[in-house]
Amino acid sequence: MHVTSRRSATWRSTTSRLMALTAAGSTLLALGSLAPASAVHPRADGSTTACLTPDAAAPDVAFAARGGHGTDHRAVPTAEQRRIEARTDAILDRQGTRARKKAKALAASVPVYVHVMAGSDGEGDVSDSQITQQIAVLNQTYSGSESADAAVTDFSFSLAGVDRFYNDTWHVDGASESYRAQTRQGGANALNIWLVDFDYLGVATFPWDYSADGDIDGIRVNYASLPGGSATSYNLGKTATHEAGHWFGLYHTFQGGCGAQNDGVSDTPAQSAPTNGCPVGADICASAGLDPIHNYMDYSYDDCYDQFTPGQSNRMSQMWNAYRA
Repeated sequence: MHVTSRRSATWRSTTSRLMALTAAGSTLLALGSLAPASAVHPRADGSTTACLTPDAAAPDVAFAARGGHGTDHRAVPTAEQRRIEARTDAILDRQGTRARKKAKALAASVPVYVHVMAGSDGEGDVSDSQITQQIAVLNQTYSGSESADAAVTDFSFSLAGVDRFYNDTWHVDGASESYRAQTRQGGANALNIWLVDFDYLGVATFPWDYSADGDIDGIRVNYASLPGGSATSYNLGKTATHEAGHWFGLYHTFQGGCGAQNDGVSDTPAQSAPTNGCPVGADICASAGLDPIHNYMDYSYDDCYDQFTPGQSNRMSQMWNAYRA
């Protein structure tokens, strides 16, 4: 839900944990798979690995990503992307909302359920203060308050509940499909966040997959990425912002590379690879404009992020109306 790790913290990486992610329907899917699944974000163990890219001939194209390995959502090739857009348009047409210039979500307040998946020794048992700060970051980033160029989205977030589990298997995201089905709360409009210790920064599901896989809908976030966590360059809480963007229906800004389909949003300049760090002036797709390195849906460092675009805000509202309202 890609490659070269950019964290300085030490991360454990095991084959069994990767297998658990894959078995749980995570983003490490074969290209072209249309099965609903969730997503996998960055690994941060200092390794260089392959990256899954839409319509690529083989998943072995290595380039920098937000923390490391894999993508943080299931693979969505261009053909499926177009089918999703057509399906969404049909739903909005039936609702009578697509014709509006902006399909407002009526200032939706999203209930957030946080599930702390700690180890039996207490590892990963984040404080209530960190959780409160994470909710504040979500509200700050979705309110457009970090930049004069940022869009004000239709969404705010309120903490609806926190539960804590001390299970070594769940802590490292083992039996992920099972634990999510057992612990998820609320309906399609409820954002469930599972805080785990895995080789990635985050994992997300898409709104159009809710009808088939609603019991595992939500985002998984590395507990070290919460405000004040140990994930160097990624500890301001914006991994949750990025993953929630997928949950609302956004793709990466580099979806589809320099192609016309791109991320389905007209005001995010196309880019053929994710950003590493915060390279001001980067311009991968020369005809599209400077890379959107400050956009929450790129793979930049947390302190580089500061905006969603109006087009992304509109898309989130449309997806909300179609699949989550």
